[in-house]
Amino acid sequence: MSPEQRSCSAVVVDYDTGSYLSECLRSLNDEGVARPVVVENGDADDARAALGAAGFERTPLIATGRNLGYGAGANRGVAATGESEYLLICNADLALHAGALAALVSALDDHPDWAVVGPRILTTEGVPYPSARLFPGPVVAAGHALFGAVFPNNAFTRRYRTPYLQGQSAEVDWVSGSCFLARRSALEQVGGFDERYFMFAEDMDLCWRLGRAGWRVGFEPSAEVTHHEGVSRQHHPYKMVLAHHLSALRFATGTLVGPRRVLLPAVALGLAARLGAVWSATFLRRARARRRTPIGPRPA
Repeated sequence: MSPEQRSCSAVVVDYDTGSYLSECLRSLNDEGVARPVVVENGDADDARAALGAAGFERTPLIATGRNLGYGAGANRGVAATGESEYLLICNADLALHAGALAALVSALDDHPDWAVVGPRILTTEGVPYPSARLFPGPVVAAGHALFGAVFPNNAFTRRYRTPYLQGQSAEVDWVSGSCFLARRSALEQVGGFDERYFMFAEDMDLCWRLGRAGWRVGFEPSAEVTHHEGVSRQHHPYKMVLAHHLSALRFATGTLVGPRRVLLPAVALGLAARLGAVWSATFLRRARARRRTPIGPRPA
């Protein structure tokens, strides 16, 4: 049994990803995680059928009965993993590359003050996703909120997404919750994910609270995963966009303290404007996709 297998458990949070869940479990098995826990926020029967068809019928599956959200689902899975020192928490629509888990374990072993370490996340085209980020100050946050949806290469968004870190191991403010390795002791110290966040920003909030508790967060690009981003999100695009913006407002409300709280009305207005812009862009993109979809032949 490998050191990774002895010290790590894995929690996979799923919402109707079908075959992607099986691909994820195969990659975890290849990395030495013998029995990951799957938390199904969607159709548990479909998830069990997919697991059985792929030969993972003995994988523990927690059926939540409804979509609890990512953080709440992860918390349920963590509670069911036993006493392993390290916990890999991830979405179901991703796959670990060879050696990824060992690299993440080594990073936590080498940095005892790191509570969490995230891998380099690649798109299906092999392009690095900006998964290591800053806690944005008011100016950067406002610029990203106002311009990020329309001009994604603006200076504020580039600063927020710290592209200069994507090729080197480093201490960062926070990493994407779609995949990271965490110390169980650190998660227990801060109470895990804040379940008031349905989707989005629960990872940023977790890393914020870990930092307040004296921990650090790391980024280890030698560990790589491929993420089929948005597989679950595509079922309810408008609801997910709304959840994203509500979570951003919740994070701002919880972290803007002292005199900076006078900025909250401006933050709320900026997020409302951005929500409208993203909803409009989503509508137009889906309308164009429908127009491109070929119509079958008419019946004779």
